[in-house]
Amino acid sequence: MQSPNRERMRRAPLAFTLVELLVVIAIIGVLVGLLLPAVQAAREAARRSSCLNNSVQIGLAMHNHEFSHERLPSGVTNDTGPIRNEPIGTHVSWTLQILPFLEQTAAYKRFDQKAGVYASVNAPVRALQIPTYRCPSSPWVDIGVKVAAEPGEGMAHVGLSDYAGCHHSTETPIDEDNNGLLFLNSRIRYSDILDGSSQTILVGEMLPAYESLGWASGTRASLRNTGSPIGGSDQVEAGVVKGFETGSLKVGGFASCHIGGGNFAFADGSVRFLTQTIDTELFRQLGNRADGELLKRGFW
Repeated sequence: MQSPNRERMRRAPLAFTLVELLVVIAIIGVLVGLLLPAVQAAREAARRSSCLNNSVQIGLAMHNHEFSHERLPSGVTNDTGPIRNEPIGTHVSWTLQILPFLEQTAAYKRFDQKAGVYASVNAPVRALQIPTYRCPSSPWVDIGVKVAAEPGEGMAHVGLSDYAGCHHSTETPIDEDNNGLLFLNSRIRYSDILDGSSQTILVGEMLPAYESLGWASGTRASLRNTGSPIGGSDQVEAGVVKGFETGSLKVGGFASCHIGGGNFAFADGSVRFLTQTIDTELFRQLGNRADGELLKRGFW
């Protein structure tokens, strides 16, 4: 005859008890809570690295353009200035001029520069999403916007750019007297960069506004200045990208979707991550090609 104790042991439940199940769920929750931030950080690091590579490719394309044409591309070509944030004019941006050096020759040849950016004949090219011009950290990386086209043509879909050329060192309209490297009808050669190519910003990250005129437009859609802090309140407010009314002469500064700063391509081909805490005076100096001043300490 079996003892009562042995009989009870044989009948013990094999499944988890409710308490044990809750403990296991709690442990799994803790592990997920610990691992998820690390996974997200790793993904952002990969996206930031890809963004840096985009900046390198843009800088290299600029160098190849300068080598082929003996000058950097014009920031924007237009008969008159200053440039307003509206679809009136030719407004051919530097982003179009370097397409052959980004393996986008077909798009470059199809674009009619004489007709202007907003001409209906150029709508197919304007609508393209050029991979090199999109930061993978951008929440809008796969979308574009619709903007006004030529008078009588209605709305047109356009692709966006997360990178902008530096036209000036302070907030001022895009015009022919700007002191950056890419501005209205500019024809800058490396010999014109008196402050040194390693100390002059060529291109930096920006956040395109919803009313952006598209990557092909040589307005604030592809040009910015160093007159305000990186990611300053003139660009982002309460997590929302700020825009400016149609016809405005205001350009705005640089910003990015990365935490703490953004990638900037310098005229010497190098790319550096500049933080949002960079000294404002130093940042302005980096946007001027020939101010003749010594850089403030702390950049290097």
